[in-house]
Amino acid sequence: MADLTMARLHEAMVILYAVSLVFYFIDFLYKDTKASRLALGLLGVVWVLQTAFLIVYVVETGRFPVLTLFEGIYFYAWLLVTVSIVLRIFTALDFAVFFINVIGFIFMTVHTFAPVQIERSPVGEALVSELLLIHVTFAILSYAAFSLAFVFAALYWILYRLLKEKRRTVQWSRLPSLGQAEQGMTASLLGGIPLLLVSLILGLQWAYVSLSEFSLLDAKIIGSFILLLVYSGILYAQRREQLNGKRYAGAHIYAFLLVLINFLLGSRLSEFHFWY
Repeated sequence: MADLTMARLHEAMVILYAVSLVFYFIDFLYKDTKASRLALGLLGVVWVLQTAFLIVYVVETGRFPVLTLFEGIYFYAWLLVTVSIVLRIFTALDFAVFFINVIGFIFMTVHTFAPVQIERSPVGEALVSELLLIHVTFAILSYAAFSLAFVFAALYWILYRLLKEKRRTVQWSRLPSLGQAEQGMTASLLGGIPLLLVSLILGLQWAYVSLSEFSLLDAKIIGSFILLLVYSGILYAQRREQLNGKRYAGAHIYAFLLVLINFLLGSRLSEFHFWY
């Protein structure tokens, strides 16, 4: 029971860390004070849990946990979280804070679902299942965010044509403004991109832990990285004001075709993605 509780708490830390990354991503791009506070608050909870586990481990073993690779990874992840919190509170190095947390999240995930952890724990099989569940959930959430971006893009095109043709319909009042549609596309990207990144990190860790062999050239893995690059490119171009208006909406519509291809065809071509 104690092992299962510890496993659940570590999984909770991974999820909280992942959600914190989403808010840090929003703050990194838009200097959103509310997102920044939420990100720091969630990361603070992660740090408190990490510190508590670290203290308990030191008390139980009677030594500092750095003598094995498994212990070192945990301490390293704790240090990265600590450094990022200190930097966030006392400096304005948002770029550094965001990427430190990406690295910290990777190592936190590696520690939680590391092969040595799986092998020595009686709840190892449950850990693998939970890792897969979290990976798939975050992937589907990212697809949902990209679908929402597509809907806003389609509404933008409809409204644009209605305005250009000076046609007013009964449904006119139910349509968002062009500005609202564009904001909806951007907000969807801000959620979808970090969710997909987290899903990829978790998915690669699951494959490493549970599969005897797998290739990074798998169709679904390649497709997911392409999606990440495409949507990141769209957001970057929009931030640089290279994409706006119709072109911005059009980019979302074409990108969503890649989402459908990766979701439907990528799974069929993949060697091990059979569940979604």
